[in-house]
Parts: sequence; C-alpha cells; structure tokens
Amino acid sequence: MAQEKPLARNSIGGPLVLADQGSFFVGGRTVNTEGLATTPPVDFLKAGEITVDQMYVQYMIPAVLSGPPMIMMHGFNHTGATFETTPDGREGWATYFARKGFPVYVVDQPGRGRSGFDPTAFNRAKASGDASAQPPIPLYPMKDAWVGFRFGKDYPNAHPGTRFPVEAIDAYGKQLVPNMENTLKLGWDTAAVDLAILLDRVGPAIVLVHSQAGGMGLGAVKLQPSKALAFINVEGNCGPIASEDVERVFTKFPFLALWGDYSVGAYGPVGDARRNGCIASVKAIQEKKGLAEFVLLADHGMPGHTHMMMMDKGNLAIADFIMAWLKRTGVTVPHTN
Repeated sequence: MAQEKPLARNSIGGPLVLADQGSFFVGGRTVNTEGLATTPPVDFLKAGEITVDQMYVQYMIPAVLSGPPMIMMHGFNHTGATFETTPDGREGWATYFARKGFPVYVVDQPGRGRSGFDPTAFNRAKASGDASAQPPIPLYPMKDAWVGFRFGKDYPNAHPGTRFPVEAIDAYGKQLVPNMENTLKLGWDTAAVDLAILLDRVGPAIVLVHSQAGGMGLGAVKLQPSKALAFINVEGNCGPIASEDVERVFTKFPFLALWGDYSVGAYGPVGDARRNGCIASVKAIQEKKGLAEFVLLADHGMPGHTHMMMMDKGNLAIADFIMAWLKRTGVTVPHTN
C-alpha cells in the first residue's frame, strides 16, 4: 500500500449549518437463533433472540431548506460512505446536497456496514463442523473493482481522461466491505422493503440509488409510489419494468438514468446490458407519457466519469446537474410533514 497523504486543507465545503443531525434504524425483525457460541464459556451467547434485517439511516437536516428530502442508497460491496468524503478528501454528495438545502438520508443496506447481518449460519456451521450451509460472502478484489467500475481496462492502468482519483485508490479500497445480505431471509429484497419503510417515514422524497441499489430502489417505489418525488438511478439496474407498473408507478414522478463513460463493451455488470436496459425502461415510461430521461454525462460536457461518479473529480458538477434536472422537472418545493 502506498503511504497515505493527509487530507488537503479546505478540501471540503466549509461550515455546514444544520437544524438537526442524527441516525436511526428502520425495519428489522426478531428471530430466535441457536449455535451462537463460538468460544468458551459455552453457556454464554449460546441461543436467544436477535434482531436482523434492520437498516441504518444517517440524516442531515439543513437549517434552511431549499429542496425536498433526498434518500441515498449505495451499491454492491459499499456502504453509505459512498456518498461521504471522497477517497482523496473532497466533499461528497451527502454534505453537498445538504449544503444546498436538501435534507439528506444516507443508508447502509441491510446486511452491510452499521446495519449488521445474521451470523446464525456461520455459528451453526462452526458448531457442527459442516460448512455446506454457509452463504457466500462476495467482495471485489481490487483488480476486479478497477475494471468492473471502469477506472481502466486493466489494473492498475487508468482510462485516459478518467476523472476517478486513482492516486487515492488505497483509500478507496478501505471502503469496500463484504456483502452479507445472503444471511438474511429475503436476501437483496430486504433492502427494498426497508427503503420503502424509510420512504414512508420521511417522504415524499427523492430516491437516489447507485449500482446494485437500482433494483432495490425500483422495488421500494413500487411499494410506496405516492411517496416518491423523483427517482434518480445512477448506473443501477433499471428493470425491466412490468408494463402494468410503468403506468401505475413510474409515470407518477420524474425518472433519471444517469451514466458516465467507458460502459460500451465494458467487462462486468456495469456495461452494455445494464445501460441498454435503462434506455429501454426510459423509453417505456416516455411512451406512457411519463417524464423520464436517459443521460450520458459526456453528452452534457462532463466526459471521463466512471461508475463511481460521486467520487470522481467532477462529482460536484454532476450534483449540480442533478439539482438542475430536479428544478427543470419541478421537484424543488421543500416538503414538510
């Protein structure tokens, strides 16, 4: 690992005036578990009730509101840190949108980060000596993250003109965490359920999802269509959306599919199939007279952005573009419960 450099002075946006800041959990259920004990004494942590499926939410409420609430959900192998300070120490989307007057709610997906996971299967496997029931624990090796998230075609060579801060790749690598939603009863679907609960609690709100969270966001707004003010899908799965859901749900609020560069012919899940799926979903919504838009950032004077565009060196310009899109589509009035 390269030697870490201190964060630059004035690398973030300066004083941030908030009316409130804090955290809470949504969702979750209580289950009885056995086989918890993995070390002596065996009578301690042996069995009992635990809480699983919950989702951690961190929020910032600006002192002066100029926009509605915005929920941000990260993607595969990440946590809410995706939207915080960039790996090279610049301001991230969470504080920037709050600075611009949007109440911001950043989550850790169920089974990830501070939301926790269900350890039962692993403890049972250790107690029984049978590892066959253990779920897989995926985590991108850096060379796969590098190529899959389109920093470059091969590790450690970057795309010419990339805006990702490749000099801070060691700091970025520390953000990657294992996916543990395979330990939960509903797996990935747990996030959609919890996101719908959060949307019902803080909405109407803008839902901004990244990568893996694309499908989770689609599921959440289908559960709470009246609480979605806009849906911003940052290189996430866009469907396919069932025809009955297009009119019932996705014509009710503006829909933005936002993409960076290097996706044509890209290796991994964030390439042609996903991008073309987003184009198809946007077209389906438009055909039903919904307000939907597919955007390549390069077509708007912002080339060189990667799958991790919220960390790229043009991240705040992209945030400004999103805010301009929200204003243009009429999603600007602060909401008060």
